[in-house]
Formats: sequence, structure tokens, C-alpha cells
Amino acid sequence: MKRIITRRSFIKGAVTAACSIASTSSFARAASALKSGEPIATLLDISKCVGCQECVYACKESNQAKYPKPEKPFPKMYPSTVKAEDWSDKTDVVDRLTPYNWLYIQSATVEIDGESRELTIPRRCMHCQNPPCVKLCPWGSAIQLDNGISRIDSDTCLGGAKCQTVCPWLIPQRQTGVGLYLDLLPAFAGNGVMYKCDRCYNKIAEGEMPACIEACPENVQTIGPRDEILKQAYELAVSMNGYIYGDKENGGTNTFYVSPVPFEKINEVIEKGKGKPHFEAVADTMKTGNNLALSMVVAPVAGVAAAFAKFYATNTNRDDKKNS
Repeated sequence: MKRIITRRSFIKGAVTAACSIASTSSFARAASALKSGEPIATLLDISKCVGCQECVYACKESNQAKYPKPEKPFPKMYPSTVKAEDWSDKTDVVDRLTPYNWLYIQSATVEIDGESRELTIPRRCMHCQNPPCVKLCPWGSAIQLDNGISRIDSDTCLGGAKCQTVCPWLIPQRQTGVGLYLDLLPAFAGNGVMYKCDRCYNKIAEGEMPACIEACPENVQTIGPRDEILKQAYELAVSMNGYIYGDKENGGTNTFYVSPVPFEKINEVIEKGKGKPHFEAVADTMKTGNNLALSMVVAPVAGVAAAFAKFYATNTNRDDKKNS
């Protein structure tokens, strides 16, 4: 049975109302950080998550306008080994990351203090401090904002999937049949557009809360200036005798998970694979000589490419071309 996405009112009683007030307070500090250009981050206390999926459906509802609307039939790709990646008939999938689902709930059954317990964990882009998806995108389509949010510009992305290849968690997902490649080199260039969580950057720019945080009835996430949120994450970990993930992974991210059990244990039992990221320890991928050198080569080329792609996207009306 399909779940109908509607505008949710989830404040249920005094406890949830108090959580909402706390979240609003933390976001006020985040808004202040945004104005000053200071990086913002989020803390996820997974001991609070009940797996209700309110965040998942709020994300889908909030980002409907950003989702791809592919044209079919898809162009034949060369070589023939390049396969179409089509999720347009599976937009209701919520048990993994897809071009139409940027946040999902991962489950792990673990032992805590001798008792078996089910943990549910919201998973999305980690928004790395030094994101390889941004630094190594050959078209300059992946962008990092001053506040630390990384996003993919669907108007200029050619879907080459370099961002997915270099992401330690393989987060970005591709949809065929949409984007600039259809106009430029439909048989050779990219095969679509890449999609991932953009942290509701447009809502934050308007002083609003990210949809997933706004919808959560359990106050699982806290958002604010990165230094402040990282301090809170360490304090929370100490208070629960717990563990942190995201503070050092890939050189540091803007997403901190705090868990009552080691993430190694969680990683052993979660389902991993395509669209289902791991919880392994991750070295700083941009610290290697090869990636650093490549990023220096890519940067000027990507800048020119992005400018061209933006100009082309702005000055080309594909509907007019088809109807002429």
C-alpha cells in the first residue's frame, strides 16, 4: 500500500513540543552561523531514533521539485556495456538511497548491556569538510557552499558518476534520461544526472529548518555551528558512554552520529550495498598525493566546464528545440 505524502503535523503533547522548541533554538544558532559564513553541522543521536520514517517522507515531500523527470526512450549508449539507471518507476522505494530518496532508515540489531536492541539510523550524505565529490568532479557540478553543505547542480551535471566513485560511502545516485547529456552527446556523455541530499540548502538560505529535522518527533537531530555541534557530540558520547562517527571520517564531516554501541558492531550487522552506506572507518581520501594532484588539475578545467554548462543550460530551451 502506497504511503500518501501530506503536510504533517506531528507535535503530539508536551514532550514533543519541548523537543520542537529545543530544535528551533538550535536552528536559530545555525541561522546565525549561516549569516557569518560559519560551517554548520548536525548531530544525530541514534539512541533516540524510533524508525518512524517521518524524516524520510518529509524529505521526499520537500524535495519533489528537485527530483528528475526523465525523457524516454533513453538514448542508446556506447559502449553497450553502459547501462541505463532508471528509478523513475520506483519512486516509492524508501529502503535505500535513490535519485528520488535522499534519506533512508538503516536498521541494526545489536547487543547493549547484555540485551538485544534494534537501532534505527537515518542515513544520507555526510557533507564532508573536504568533499572528494566536489574536488574531483570534472564538470564542476558538485559544489560546496560556505556553510559546509555540498550539493550537485542538476543543471550542469552530466551524470558521469565520478562523485559516486570517489565518495567513501558511494552516496550519489544516478538517473538516466535527464540533464545536459541529452543535448550534448547523448550516446557518450555521462548517461544522466547524479542526485543526493543537499541538506535543504534552499530552506536554510531562507532561515528555515531542513525538512528531516523539522519533521522528527523525537528530536534525533540537532543543527548548529560546527564547533558547537561537535562539542555537543562529544559531551553526549561521554554521557552515554558511547561512540562518535563522522568527526574524523574522511578527514572530518559535517554529520556526527552518536551511538551507545561501537560503530564497528553496527557495521557488522547492517545491510550494505548499492544505495546502503557502511559505517566503516574512513581515511582522509583527499590527503593522498594522487587525489590532491588530481584535484589541482581538475579545478581549473571544472571551472571552465561549469561555466559553459551553466551558460548552455540557461540559454537553451529543450522544449522549443523539440517542437521546432
